[in-house]
Amino acid sequence: MWDSNGIPPALYPVSVGTDGAQWQCASGGKIYQCKGNGLASKVFRDDGSRVADLPGYMGIGHLRYPTAGTSASAEAQPFYVNSPYGICFSASGNLINATDLKHFLDFEAHRHINTDSDSELMLNIFANELNETGKARVNDKDIVDALGRMYDRCVGGWACTAMLAGYGLIGFRDSYGIRPLIMGSRPSDAGEGTDYMMASESVALKQLGFEDFADIMPGQAVIIRKGTAPVFYQIQEQKRYAPDIFEFCYFARPDSIIDGISVNQSRENMGTRLGRKIKATIGEKAVREIDVIIPIPETSTTSVPFVAQILKRPYHQGFVKNRYVFRTFIMPGQTARQKGVKRKLNAMDQKFAGKNVLLIDDSIVRGTTSREIVGMAREAGAKKVYFASCAPPVTHAHIYGIDLASPNELIAHARGHDRTIEEIAKDIGADEVIFQDLEDLKAACSDADILRPEAEKLKDFEVGVFCGNYVTPVDAEYFKHLEEVRGESMKMKVLEKARGAIANGTSSKDVLEVATNGLKGLESGKPVASSDHAGAKSAPHINGNGDRRRPSNSEETTPRDRMDISLHNFGDF
Repeated sequence: MWDSNGIPPALYPVSVGTDGAQWQCASGGKIYQCKGNGLASKVFRDDGSRVADLPGYMGIGHLRYPTAGTSASAEAQPFYVNSPYGICFSASGNLINATDLKHFLDFEAHRHINTDSDSELMLNIFANELNETGKARVNDKDIVDALGRMYDRCVGGWACTAMLAGYGLIGFRDSYGIRPLIMGSRPSDAGEGTDYMMASESVALKQLGFEDFADIMPGQAVIIRKGTAPVFYQIQEQKRYAPDIFEFCYFARPDSIIDGISVNQSRENMGTRLGRKIKATIGEKAVREIDVIIPIPETSTTSVPFVAQILKRPYHQGFVKNRYVFRTFIMPGQTARQKGVKRKLNAMDQKFAGKNVLLIDDSIVRGTTSREIVGMAREAGAKKVYFASCAPPVTHAHIYGIDLASPNELIAHARGHDRTIEEIAKDIGADEVIFQDLEDLKAACSDADILRPEAEKLKDFEVGVFCGNYVTPVDAEYFKHLEEVRGESMKMKVLEKARGAIANGTSSKDVLEVATNGLKGLESGKPVASSDHAGAKSAPHINGNGDRRRPSNSEETTPRDRMDISLHNFGDF
């Protein structure tokens, strides 16, 4: 399925990911792929020339943004295993019991894992269970049974698509409904039959002419074989129906509908409820002294008119967004995020000079963006700066596939304890900070359910980032594991940047030392080189037969990028 430009249409309409993109398709019993790091427009080229020759009648794609893993192109999804049957697999989400699954795959299933991605783990669990059939060819029942055994082993939140060579497409979702997955259909471009497509957001389907949307329900799978209508199966009993609420706060596009909830309507409701909270917090007198309400582009622009309506104060656009700089939240690295804020936004002085301003944002995570924006408002001449968030304080890690930040990086949870609102306001330089209440946020989303009658509207959401009460059981060791993975990922990204600076001739002495000796860590946000040189060995290793312990500066022995080792690749770079 291709548009007139030859670009895989499932990838470019939403384009949340900035870190990598890949497309795999099947034809004549073979799997073909095209992938790389960066935006889809870069990976596939604006004119689609890199994928114009990809053959086949079915395919799956994936857009990647920086998560707890590395940014190597080998971790760009979909993943592939040749046994059994040839399976391609892409997933959105995280596995909480990844360590246990790795042990099982190593010592019992004897399957090799080549990356740090949870998605590769899940693919191999599924492949191992499917292999238990011992058949040369499988049927729907075999696939459903294998998925059931995989669900029994895996703990976490996921929305997955898979492609079985010569058989068809499979879509499935965790039993809690945390990660979104929706399917649509349209008359085939060939003139006969029906095309089917799955995506995480309805807008990806709608822009391509798909209709008759159907959410894949918690614990449910759909199998689409060539020339047949989709067949739905309940893989595991629905445990809860709790969509990730951060999709509605920030991540999803406003023109999407997720699990029957209008993202746009939910953000309008957030504005109404936040306006009431602001009035109750700062009082009528302070509200009257607000000269202008200004949204911080782009998510909060939907909410601000409704805040203004409640407060009866004017609102204006005070920041001009540079459309060529992308979301700073998903930029890989703190320094990149800080620089990205000022490149992305420019304050119009006449909107701030001599005024008391109320700034509205969708959320405050690390505080990097908020701090820079408050500073920009001050520089533009604002007398007083109030800062309000459409979301509650983010105090815990996100563990289901949206890598917000390490708990130690969260502005509301510095040094292992929750901070007061006053401390947060002082940190970002605002006169006062107001947060949405969690119950109001849940109600704002529930009231935006346009699919169900009042009595049946969704009221349960995954809200662990705001309170630590996660939908699934979570072992304390998982958070330690997550911090270790994030630490290694951070080191890899700093090293990659250092090597890039050397290649461009822009490196400093400190950067040169980091690139040469490895990274020890960060001090005050600045990289500190390791004192041990990777080449200093106490004894030679013959043919790899030596001390198998990982050196302290292990990032030196890890390639900064690598391609995968299989498939028919089109124009890899």
